[in-house]
Amino acid sequence: MGHWLKFRMAEVATYSFEDARAVVIDRVRSLRTPPKTEMVGLIDAAGRVLMEEVRADRELPPVARSLRDGFAVRSSDVPGTLRVVGEVRAGGMYEGEVGAGEAVEIMTGAPVPRGADQVVMVEHTRREGANVTTDRAGKAGEFINPAGAECKAGDVVVAAGTRMDFVHVAALAMVGATQARVYRRPKVAILSTGDEVVPVESRPGPSQVRNSNAWSLAAQVKRAGGEPVILPAVRDDEEATRRAMEDGLRHDLLLLSGGVSAGKYDFVEPALAALGAEFYFDRVLIQPGQPLVFGRAKERFFFGLPGNPASTMATFELFGRAALELLGGANDAPLPLLWAKLKSGYRHKTGLARFLPARLLDDGQTVEPMVWAGSSDIAAMARANAYLVVEAERGEYAAGDWIQVIPR
Repeated sequence: MGHWLKFRMAEVATYSFEDARAVVIDRVRSLRTPPKTEMVGLIDAAGRVLMEEVRADRELPPVARSLRDGFAVRSSDVPGTLRVVGEVRAGGMYEGEVGAGEAVEIMTGAPVPRGADQVVMVEHTRREGANVTTDRAGKAGEFINPAGAECKAGDVVVAAGTRMDFVHVAALAMVGATQARVYRRPKVAILSTGDEVVPVESRPGPSQVRNSNAWSLAAQVKRAGGEPVILPAVRDDEEATRRAMEDGLRHDLLLLSGGVSAGKYDFVEPALAALGAEFYFDRVLIQPGQPLVFGRAKERFFFGLPGNPASTMATFELFGRAALELLGGANDAPLPLLWAKLKSGYRHKTGLARFLPARLLDDGQTVEPMVWAGSSDIAAMARANAYLVVEAERGEYAAGDWIQVIPR
C-alpha cells in the first residue's frame, strides 16, 4: 500500500491555501447538482438560502412619512410663528392641507400632510397655545422620507441566493410574503476513522480518544446550513472503510475524519480510489491541516479531513464550509476575514499559511495568539474565539502590526 500511496500522491497537486479554496469553489460550482427546494414559513426562513427573488408588492413608503416627532410646515414659512391646525400620528391621515402660516403636529412615521414639505423637530420649536415658533431655516424635504424612497413596486428586496437572517425575514414580512421558496438543507454524512476512536459516552483507554470530531463537525455543518448525519466510526480496515464510505456517499456531501496521511494504516485514499474517486488535491500548504483530501465519487463531493481535532475544525471552516454553502444554493462562500492589531509579536517558519487559535479582544480590534499544545489541544481551541491568519511567506509580525483574523 505504501507504494500505491506514493504513486497516488505524486499525481495529485499540492496547492497553496488560496489556490485550494479556488479549486473547491470552482469544482463545486461547476459540477453541483441543482439542490431541491421547499416552501417554508417566516419562522423557519432565517438561515435558509432563498431560491427565488422576493419583490416589493407596492411602493415603500406608500406615502411621504415623517422621520421625526415635530411639526409639518411649508419651508417657505420658516423661521417664524405658525398656527397649529391639527395633528397626525402614525397610522392616521390628516385630511386637510397645510396652508400659508400653518403647521400640523406630526409623529414619527406619520404621513406628511398635503402642502407641507418640511418637518421641524419638536426640539427646535416653542409651543404657546395654538401657535408654534421656530428659528429653523426653511429646507424643503428635511426629515421627510418621500414616497417610494425605499423601493418601488416590483423592486427586488431580497435577491435569490441570499442566506437569510432576521433582516431578510423582516423584508419578506414587509412585502406580505408569508412563505419563501428556499433550497433544501444538504445532508452531510460525517464518518470518523481510526482504531483509537470510541463513542463519546465510553470511558477511553490510554491509547483511545472520544469521537469529538464527529460532534464538532456536526455543529459546524448545522451552523453552515447543512443537516448532519453522523455515521458509526469505522476501524482502520480498508474494506470496512470502503463500505462505510459507500453509505456516506448516498448523502449530498461526505466528510471523513482521519486516515488521510501516508501511514501504514491510513486507508481513506485507497478506499476512495476503489470507489472510482477523482482526487482534486490531497495536500494543502497550511497548518494545521496539511494532509487534506478533496474530490468526487459517485457524483458526490467528499473531504478527507485530518484526524487531529484542531485540524478537523480548521479545514472544515476553510474548505468544507464553502462547499456546503454552495451545495445549499448560495451564490458565493466568502471567508469572514477581519483585520486586527496583534497584541504581541509572532514569528514562524515560512512556507505554510497558518490558521492558529487566537483571542479577539473585547474592543474587536486587537487579537492575541493563544498558547496551545498543538492540533489535539481542544481545550485551547475552546478558549479561543478566532483564527489568526498568518501569511505563508511572512515570517515575523511585531506587536501592533495589522493581521487578518477569522472570527469563530
